[in-house]
Amino acid sequence: MTRRFTALAAAAVVCAGVEVVAGRGMSPGVVWDVLNGGGDATERHIFFQLRLPRLLVALGAGACLAVAGLVLQSALRNPLAGPEVTGVTPGAVLGAVTATALGLAGWDSPLAVVLAACAGGCAGAALLWLLAGRGRGDPAQTAVHGVLVSAVLGGLTAMVLLVEPGELGSVVQWLVGTTEGRVWEHWHLLWPWALVWGAAAWLLAGPLTLLRCGDDIALAAGLSARRARTLALLCAVALTAGAVAAVGALGFIGLLVPHLAVAVFGADLRRSLPGAALTGAVVVCGADAAAQLSSRLLAAALDSGRLTLPVGALTACLGAALLLIVVRRTPSRTF
Repeated sequence: MTRRFTALAAAAVVCAGVEVVAGRGMSPGVVWDVLNGGGDATERHIFFQLRLPRLLVALGAGACLAVAGLVLQSALRNPLAGPEVTGVTPGAVLGAVTATALGLAGWDSPLAVVLAACAGGCAGAALLWLLAGRGRGDPAQTAVHGVLVSAVLGGLTAMVLLVEPGELGSVVQWLVGTTEGRVWEHWHLLWPWALVWGAAAWLLAGPLTLLRCGDDIALAAGLSARRARTLALLCAVALTAGAVAAVGALGFIGLLVPHLAVAVFGADLRRSLPGAALTGAVVVCGADAAAQLSSRLLAAALDSGRLTLPVGALTACLGAALLLIVVRRTPSRTF
């Protein structure tokens, strides 16, 4: 197990190094000079004020989404449960887009965007809580109501776009997910939130492991399944809201990474939760590096001066393809 964590940490370091040099304006030699105190003012600005905070935000958001997905799948006993099932992701997008359309927030004011996204995410979770009613302790009903809430919030986001068509760029970035333009303020807002709720998720590892075995076994062990599930959903809501507020709705991270973490680190959530956090960070960091490299190649091929491929578009395409492969190879599996 120690070797697995070490290998994954090494992969995170490699992905981080690739992401730093993947974008424009930086090369391995320039990065080495900057780290040794050299380089000109422009190179130091690009590295310390643009590349480094973008890297840290990608790592933190990936960890949050992966942990939130594993908490949800364990609490709801649903292998296809992702952060979207709570209504938090579309709620956070709606909050950020609405605040931007009203002129209350913008990409130049990260704090206002984060607060608006968190408020929207909490509102989406509250709507799910109200709709679920007495059946909120039932995993199947919670999942179904979550899909309905997500559909409603997505429709409201489309209505905002109709009222303010000039916000199309903002809507697309929030719906797809991107790390473009992330600065230190985003990181300073994300890491305390991620640390607090990540620690809370780890403290819930024991109850969540029992919930994965079923409510009857949890009750036999003296655990209140409804209370434990409620706390787990609250933790997943907070982690998802923080990640979406920072980078938007990155698709499939919270759905597929937990399965990979459980396969590598086992069903004991005391190990698989930290493993999921590290795996999610590696996946998002690697995808962001691949997106930057792809953007440079596409710009050169199309003779375009500036072309940016959002990392969320890449994770959505790769995640959908991976899910399709898994389903086709295991047709008899019950999801």
